[in-house]
Amino acid sequence: MTTAATSTAHFVACHSVIHLDSSHVLAQKAVLDPHIMHRLVMSGFYGWTDPGEPDPRAQMGVLHTWKLDLRNRSLVLIVQSRVQPDWSELPHAALADEIAVLPVDMTVREGAVYTFRTVVNPTRQRGAAQDAHAPRRRLADTTPHHARQWFAARLQPDGEARVSPQGIRRIGADGSPDAMAVRMLPKLSLVAKHRGARIGRAEVKGTLTVTDPPAFVGALADGIGRARSYGAGLLLVRPSANG
Repeated sequence: MTTAATSTAHFVACHSVIHLDSSHVLAQKAVLDPHIMHRLVMSGFYGWTDPGEPDPRAQMGVLHTWKLDLRNRSLVLIVQSRVQPDWSELPHAALADEIAVLPVDMTVREGAVYTFRTVVNPTRQRGAAQDAHAPRRRLADTTPHHARQWFAARLQPDGEARVSPQGIRRIGADGSPDAMAVRMLPKLSLVAKHRGARIGRAEVKGTLTVTDPPAFVGALADGIGRARSYGAGLLLVRPSANG
């Protein structure tokens, strides 16, 4: 797929900012079990899809990320969606503040500069290079170096295709990986399903320059990488003061 010659694209979504009391049992369970966190997030979107429809999260463009402040007993949850959420079923006692539901309406232009933050699930396959018929194991990267390499492979220099020769979908923006801050986060263990599996996570912060607005909007809307149901892949951006 080649880069489209479109200099602007439009991104429309909804962001919900939810402050939970981390000492409440709902927040405690959500932090301990990614499946419970996923159900908490999806509880705001009942009725938008028919029962039994495949992958309702992707249909509604639901992505989320969360951050735990142990010192202040606060769990901040940010949820992005293409449809209007209804958080009325969340227990009032679990909330540490009013829920803010914010519209996002932005025109993305080629050459625009954004600061960004994302939590990703950086993985790689092991075993394929030695034997094409051997089972492929997908392993979580555990060092900032490998996480930085993972993110760099998704950058899209000006004029490059939206899909790399290795089949990696790029994000429509370029930046300097060496200037990005990368922090490995604690792995999350899947308790109720896929027992024993763990989700590796890395937080990446930095600056991006848009090279392909439609591809960039696609990355904003759909997320990047794997484990999007479990709080990875949401790309949060704001215009850079130096852009």
